[in-house]
Amino acid sequence: MKSKIIVIEGLDGSGKATQTKILCEKISALGKKVTKLEFPNYESPAAAPVKMYLDGKFGDKPDDVNAYAASAFYAVDRVASYLQFWKKECDNGGVILSDRYVTSNIIYQMSKLPKEEWNSFIDWLNDFEYEKLGIPKPDLVIYLDVEPEVSQKLMEKRYGGDNSKKDLHEKNLRFLLNCRKSAVYAAKKCGWKVINCCENGEIKSIEKISEEIERAAAEIYAEL
Repeated sequence: MKSKIIVIEGLDGSGKATQTKILCEKISALGKKVTKLEFPNYESPAAAPVKMYLDGKFGDKPDDVNAYAASAFYAVDRVASYLQFWKKECDNGGVILSDRYVTSNIIYQMSKLPKEEWNSFIDWLNDFEYEKLGIPKPDLVIYLDVEPEVSQKLMEKRYGGDNSKKDLHEKNLRFLLNCRKSAVYAAKKCGWKVINCCENGEIKSIEKISEEIERAAAEIYAEL
């Protein structure tokens, strides 16, 4: 049986790493094999162009690197990770749980383009990464929808108010606002499961969000 691939997506500061860890522990507790991934894989040499981009080596604004070039940076990191670390896991009948995936290119890079080009970009990206590079398609994408203003507050707390610790994307609120628009569009077009993580201008509790994620994901890993 082929493994099931579940992706947890969201803007910076949406709690993806925390929720991916919680879901991984819940699936593992059920006695199911689970492989947890995180992208970008900064420990890999293949992520060097991504690090250079986010560190501002190619320009101090996200738009200084066009959507297609930046997408290629992230795609190289993913295909290198797949070929080196988890290709064999795809056939073991377990769960592959990923914090970010190909879908992050849709959210972040598509936002750089005029809206009339969004559909063609999604088609190009899906063909490039899934067909040309051979990265497996996910069975479920869960998008954690956090209002950018709220995610900014969370990042301020994470970095202790030191904006110099933020990467090229994190420090640009206008860019993140555009990313949320592209994410909402993509979620509807691509059939992602959207979890609303905010309530009354604040982030919901970790436990409440994790319960919603578990309900969304259970139908996927229950089949194994």
